[in-house]
Amino acid sequence: MRIILLGPPGAGKGTQAKFIMNEWGIPQISTGDMLRAAVKAKTEVGKKAQRIMEEGRLVSDDLIITLVKERIAQSDCNNGFLLDGFPRTTAQANVLYQEQIAIDAVIEIQVDDEEIVARMAGRLVHPASGRVYHRLNRPPREEGRDDVTGEPLVQRDDDCEATVRKRLEIYHQQTRPLVAFFKKWSESHSADAPMLYFVDGVGSVQEVKKKIFAILKGLRFNGRLNQYSHGRE
Repeated sequence: MRIILLGPPGAGKGTQAKFIMNEWGIPQISTGDMLRAAVKAKTEVGKKAQRIMEEGRLVSDDLIITLVKERIAQSDCNNGFLLDGFPRTTAQANVLYQEQIAIDAVIEIQVDDEEIVARMAGRLVHPASGRVYHRLNRPPREEGRDDVTGEPLVQRDDDCEATVRKRLEIYHQQTRPLVAFFKKWSESHSADAPMLYFVDGVGSVQEVKKKIFAILKGLRFNGRLNQYSHGRE
């Protein structure tokens, strides 16, 4: 089972990825983790990537795809994998297509921007422990204070409303067009085309998990199904 999860920041991709990994025993492949591992291991690709990063340049799509191919060839990917953070752009997705890296399913978790802002801008964190609260959904017993230590809670810079809206803007500009790319690929009905699914990400974590698992269990036990859409394009 080879999966790509799409969705805006704050849609819950990380949480759902962990559920999928635990259920199907597949690794989550992060391009950031792969780069760090390659640099640490001093592989040829790692040396090239290190030079590029030290010069302050972005690692090329070709180099990233080489890392992806090396990683998915490892034994723990025999039953599949979940790509995390790749592809981020249609250019990267096109490299994936050209290199004929097979993907079974692409799932977009859909959440409206205002819901994302409400989720992320309401977060409060206890820095020492990492405990997370939410002003509306999980407020601390005493406003602005950690329940356990009584120490002040903070809002991470990434969770400030202006930052969240900027991240959403970048997502819509760079990553959301991937949906159109995968839709076209899926509708080509070529043998290696991934199936594209849409899941409504509003609701409890368990409700969203149930929707995603219904899709993946259908793929696992029945082979490729007709395109199923839960939510909206």
